[in-house]
Amino acid sequence: MFRLIIICSLFVLILFASDKPLLSIYTYDAFSASWGAGPKIKQAFEKEHDVTVKFVGLSSSIVALRKIQLEGKKTKADILLGIDTNIAQVAKKTGLFVPHELNSTKLDLPFAYTDDIFVPFDYSYCAFVYSEKRVKKVPRSFEELASMPKEFKIVIQDPRSSTAGLALLLWVKSVYGDKAGEYWKRLAPHILTITKGWSEAYGLFLKGEADMVLSYTTSPAYHIIDENRTDIKAAPFMEGHYGQIEVAGILKSSKQKALAKKFLAFMHSETFADIIPTGNWSYPVTKGTKPLPKAFDTLHKPKMLLMNGKVVETQRKAIINEWLRAIQK
Repeated sequence: MFRLIIICSLFVLILFASDKPLLSIYTYDAFSASWGAGPKIKQAFEKEHDVTVKFVGLSSSIVALRKIQLEGKKTKADILLGIDTNIAQVAKKTGLFVPHELNSTKLDLPFAYTDDIFVPFDYSYCAFVYSEKRVKKVPRSFEELASMPKEFKIVIQDPRSSTAGLALLLWVKSVYGDKAGEYWKRLAPHILTITKGWSEAYGLFLKGEADMVLSYTTSPAYHIIDENRTDIKAAPFMEGHYGQIEVAGILKSSKQKALAKKFLAFMHSETFADIIPTGNWSYPVTKGTKPLPKAFDTLHKPKMLLMNGKVVETQRKAIINEWLRAIQK
C-alpha cells in the first residue's frame, strides 16, 4: 500500500512538472502551416524558454482579429501575429491589446515605424506574380495591366478579409487618388475571382487558373530556393509597390503577458531573423547571423508606397465601398 502511494505521488509530480506554460498565438494559415515559419519559430522559442507555443491558423490575420473581437475577454489568444500597419489602428481601437514596452525604434525597415501596441517582425512589397512560361508580355504598370487582352486574368484577395487585398486597394488609391474607382472599373473584367485569403489565391495561380496573382515581390524566392524554379517572377511596376509591414501585439486578457512580451522581443532576435526569409518568405526587420539567401539578390526591391495607418483607419471603409461599387457594375 505504501509503495502504491509513493508511485502515485511520483506520477502526480511528473505530471505537474511537465505542465509547461502555454503561449497561444492567433495568426494566418500560411504562417502556421507545416511549410511556414511557425513550426521553426515554435521549436526555437520553446527550446529557449521551456514553454509550449500553440499557433492557431486562420484564413487571414484579419479573420484572426475578428475571432478575437468575437471572443472578447474570453479569447484564448495571448498574441495576435500577422496583421499589418494598415489594419493596426483598427485593432488598437478595439481596446483589447496592451502596450508592449519594447524598444522598436532601431529596426531595419524601409519606413520608420514606432507604435506602443504593435511590434513589426517582417515586411515585403505587394506585387503581381506570374510565370514566364505563361505570360510573355508582362504588364509593368497599372495602366498596362488594365490594357491587357480581354482573356488575361488575375486573382486578387478580398480587402475585407485579407491584408494583401486591402494593401492592393491602398496601392491603387495611392496611385490614382480620386480616380481609383474609375481604374477599378477598367480592371474589373480581368479579375477571375476574389478569394478570402492569400493561400487560396496563390493556389489557384499555381494550378494555372490565372495569369497573375496578387502576392509579394519576395514570393519568387520560394520557388527558386525550394523548387529550383526560376520562371516565377514579380512584375516590377513603374509606380512603385505598396509595402506590407507585419506586426504582432499582446492581448489585454492574456494570463501570460510576461511570456508574450518575451516572444515579441524574440521576434527581433537573430534566430527569428534567420527563419523569416525562407520561412515566411519576407524580409526580417533585424539582421540575422547570416546574410539573406542569394535568391533574394535576384528579387525586385522597389520604392515602397505606404499610407499612414491613421489615415487608412479613417478612410478604409470608404475605399472599400468605392472598390465594391466599381467592380459590381
